[in-house]
Amino acid sequence: MSDTRSKSRHRRRRTVLLAGAPLAVAAAAALAYGGGFLGAEGADAATTAAAWADDTADGFASLDAQGQEGTYGGRDGETVTVKTLADLEKYATASKPYVIVVAAEIKMDPVGKEIKVASDKTIVGAGTAGHIVGGGFFLGTGVHNVIIRNLTIRDAYQGVWNDKDHDFDAIQMDGAHHVWIDHNDLRRMADGLIDVRKDSTNVTVSWNKLSNDNKAFGIGWTENVVTDITIHHNWIRETEQRNPSTDNAAHAHLYNNYLQDDPDTDITSSYGNYSRGRTKMVLENSYFQGMNNPVTKDDTATLVQRGSVFSGTTGRNESGGSAFTPSDFYAYTLDKAADVPGLLKSGAGPRSSIGAGTDEVKAAAASTLTVAADGSAQYKTVQAAVDAVPANNTARVDIKVAPGTYRGTVNVPANKPHVTIAGTGSSRKSTVLVEGHAAGMKKPDGSTYGTSGSATVTVLAADTQLRNLSVNNDYDESKDTSIAAQAVALRTSADKVFLDSVITSGDQDTLLLDGAGKRVYMKNSYIVGNVDFIFGGATAVIDQSVITLKKRWDGTSAGYVMAPSTAGGKKGLLVNRTTITGDVSADSFHLGRNWHAGGDVSLDPQATVRDSTLGAAIKAKPWTDMGGFPWKDDRFAEYRNTGDGAGSASADRPQLSDAQAAQQEVADWLGDWTTTAS
Repeated sequence: MSDTRSKSRHRRRRTVLLAGAPLAVAAAAALAYGGGFLGAEGADAATTAAAWADDTADGFASLDAQGQEGTYGGRDGETVTVKTLADLEKYATASKPYVIVVAAEIKMDPVGKEIKVASDKTIVGAGTAGHIVGGGFFLGTGVHNVIIRNLTIRDAYQGVWNDKDHDFDAIQMDGAHHVWIDHNDLRRMADGLIDVRKDSTNVTVSWNKLSNDNKAFGIGWTENVVTDITIHHNWIRETEQRNPSTDNAAHAHLYNNYLQDDPDTDITSSYGNYSRGRTKMVLENSYFQGMNNPVTKDDTATLVQRGSVFSGTTGRNESGGSAFTPSDFYAYTLDKAADVPGLLKSGAGPRSSIGAGTDEVKAAAASTLTVAADGSAQYKTVQAAVDAVPANNTARVDIKVAPGTYRGTVNVPANKPHVTIAGTGSSRKSTVLVEGHAAGMKKPDGSTYGTSGSATVTVLAADTQLRNLSVNNDYDESKDTSIAAQAVALRTSADKVFLDSVITSGDQDTLLLDGAGKRVYMKNSYIVGNVDFIFGGATAVIDQSVITLKKRWDGTSAGYVMAPSTAGGKKGLLVNRTTITGDVSADSFHLGRNWHAGGDVSLDPQATVRDSTLGAAIKAKPWTDMGGFPWKDDRFAEYRNTGDGAGSASADRPQLSDAQAAQQEVADWLGDWTTTAS
């Protein structure tokens, strides 16, 4: 091993993307959402010292060679933010070093354009906002010290795979050296996603998603045996060939990659990792799922493989020769092959911000589970992600759910606290959890669901958060009017449940807030229903939300907004700064009635509606009896409500005094609990 290689190993820093927004990326993201960050023509001084611009590559890109000491991109230059093709091309092709933050979707013109990147550049996406559409980047002979990170490069596909007339790649290099391609999402290009050609060397490709293309990743196209390349932690799925194909590489080190070919999709793999020509390849701890011919080699090539997992693969799986020892060149740490799919589904591709450390990104991946119905995430169902949360976990686990409709029940058990289930779509309506069970419906075992058992989502774990999604029960009462029609969308029975920007929708008994004194805070949300559709014994606040009244299944307008079953000495339901409205008849809905569940005389139901807007549907006498218990013996009141459904104080309409209202604030309900979105 040479002295220069030994020296570079001690200087090397392994860095990856994870949560914890640095100044420059946060500022660039603010720009994308209307912030005041300056654009490319007047780069703000705050961007000139971006902490993450010090990040350097690992693997072969970290080594000293050809007069270049490792790969650090545009670290020594100015940081600029671009949102147009003209500005991107201006700075990428400049002779000076630059850190170029791409903070918008940039469309290539003409389609297939590949910007000729000059040396000493970092091109990085601002969070997940940086998209290059219809083209990519080209690194020519002698270009060196280039970093391309955190971008989505996509959609130059012209309708024909293996398109010889449209040789459009995401990233192509011909004779470049010291290049780091990290945490990108590359898909649907007309030819290849990554081409490392014509003696390009000292290249590291890490933590990328490569998908939906004919050719994923080609290396070589030269008679010379020069290329040194490290390929690790990449998720390659639904690509036919070159996964990668490695031709005449001096040293090719592939580890902890995930190659996936699902059945019944448009693209079928012809082969996986291929060692061609005189390549020396070392393949370690990767995961091959459903691939045809997962590992192949030429008679002239060497290929040492160890520690990989092969699941549902067919065809050639080969090795042979002595290759080389990667640790003679640089230090690295292998993950277990069995952990690779989950790790890459969470950690590969663009991330919201940049931090510093492989260990941290692994920890972030472990505490973040992803769900997508199309199989592009770790799990296809929300329940599967919940099931994967360790029992009695002490740290928060974020379950991020891609837009779509997910039919089936979800249960967060009591032994899995600190879980956040959040939709990742642009609105609450983008991610829908739905089921259609009613209390009187038969379960497979012949018993009935019952009211609480009918819930689409059940939360039994403390410190649970639901955010930016819809929870629906779409049971249609009109189809069978003979059975009990209570059909719960969401049931909570745990303390410190935060419902933030959620839609709960049903007919009868939509939102069950269970558990004596257990605190629930609902904010910026919608609740839809008609009969007792907010009910239970919890200490619950509905704040700054909209309660929507809907007609019954037969088209009539009649119902009850709330049915509290509060225990004696506990606080009940507090509706605060909320609008109650709906397309129903005037004077047709009660605000609520007192539910003494099971005839329990010890209960002391409470509901307060304050500082809210009441539509004309609310009755002039808004409270009423239930089950033979007079509502006036329990705790029902209003304070400073407005709207056509509001009314002045009377025996039928109790109003709090200012002094009483001062004791019925949100803080009185929540006590020592500070609600913070996580």
